[in-house]
Amino acid sequence: MNALVRVASPDGAAVIGTAQQVADLVATFAFGVSGALLAVRKGYDFIGLSVLAFATAFGGGVIRDVIINKGVPVAFVDLQYVWVSLAAAVIIFVIDPPARLTHWPLNIADAVGLALFCVTGTLTAYRNGLAAVPSALLGILTAIGGGIIRDLLAGRTPPVLRPDQDLYAVPAIIGATASALLLHFDSYNTLTGAAAFLLALSIRLLALRFYWHTTVAVAKTFRRPKP
Repeated sequence: MNALVRVASPDGAAVIGTAQQVADLVATFAFGVSGALLAVRKGYDFIGLSVLAFATAFGGGVIRDVIINKGVPVAFVDLQYVWVSLAAAVIIFVIDPPARLTHWPLNIADAVGLALFCVTGTLTAYRNGLAAVPSALLGILTAIGGGIIRDLLAGRTPPVLRPDQDLYAVPAIIGATASALLLHFDSYNTLTGAAAFLLALSIRLLALRFYWHTTVAVAKTFRRPKP
């Protein structure tokens, strides 16, 4: 296989590391935009908007880094993440879109962040010594964690907890699982990682377009049999 993309080769690891950082920054910006747009919908000022932007952008990654005992979370060490999140907040604040026009931009930005973070979160966990299954779990947590924190801060029930909402966790589960399998079988490279991202993104966007959602768990009443 091409030495430029294999994880096992030094050059490949460097290329994947660079691609991962770029993807992380894009995901951070996308999630920051989604948090800022929700703040616009809620009528928050710049401080509230910034809080939602940063919480959404950093939430999942910080939780992941704490769990894998990576030390200080990368979001607090590499200032690029701070500047990218701040840029997302400032751009949305300056544009100040009408609240009624924020629905689709918010969902699309959130979908991009979700799909990217489920892949890069899995890769980060795997490269820090975790096996494929826990790496996938942390990839899922990285993808949905920021959105959960955002919604809770804004007083909303997170979509991941609402069966009437379009599929949210499922795209992250599929993307993270695909990434973990690729890593486990030494088949992860920049192209297959991009394919895992596109898979998760496509499922999320299709769920939004066609209103795919999970079924509701219905409690059943069992009657004691007559003697």
